[in-house]
Amino acid sequence: MQGRVAILGATGGIGAALARRVAARGATPLLLARDPARLAALAAELPGAESQVVDVTDSAALKSALAGPLSGLAFCVGSIILKPFARTSEADFLDAFRLNTLAAAMAVQAAAPELARAQGSVVLFSSVAARAGFAMHAAIGAAKAAVEGLSVALAAELAPAVRVNCIAPSLTRTRIAEPLTKNPAMAEAIAKLHPIPRLGEADEVAALAEFLLGPDAGWITGQIMAVDGGRSSLRGKGG
Repeated sequence: MQGRVAILGATGGIGAALARRVAARGATPLLLARDPARLAALAAELPGAESQVVDVTDSAALKSALAGPLSGLAFCVGSIILKPFARTSEADFLDAFRLNTLAAAMAVQAAAPELARAQGSVVLFSSVAARAGFAMHAAIGAAKAAVEGLSVALAAELAPAVRVNCIAPSLTRTRIAEPLTKNPAMAEAIAKLHPIPRLGEADEVAALAEFLLGPDAGWITGQIMAVDGGRSSLRGKGG
């Protein structure tokens, strides 16, 4: 992997793990995130990295941040909105869609000309909840399902110049998931729901993203790939 790779949501668990992998492969990570302190700390850890504070829901700021040559883009931004459907508001649905789906679309739209020039690659992020129905996941499940539809549509439209793939993780030990993982009993109970009975690690998800961004994945596009301990497709031995 060479060139300049934009990582949006770079200070999250998966984004930071991917940034480290991209830098180790000799590419230049372009780190984009909202938190100035976390962003500065990550950039200091990765000599040669570029960084910029940006809110991905601000389309003009996003377009400016993504200016310049790019060989890859990973949209590692996301949210976990968990509410009973009866209490899920219109604003909840709109916020989930705006952050997870619309911002991803605007990011790819802004970067597409430069990615095409570099024969580059895009990685978007869905969730196991997009295909496996879970209670209290109406807003985020709908938004992430939209990300999967967006991914295959963009893969078709941008081929052959730009490859577009999507990763759908199950619950992973990241800062955003802490409301579900900080309680050991809850984390253990969720872990046991997976055929491989543990939670995911950020670097395991980042490893697939790194592969999809790189030349070894040159004939892979339009795919939704699960990193979920088998939860989306397998029943446990007692199930």
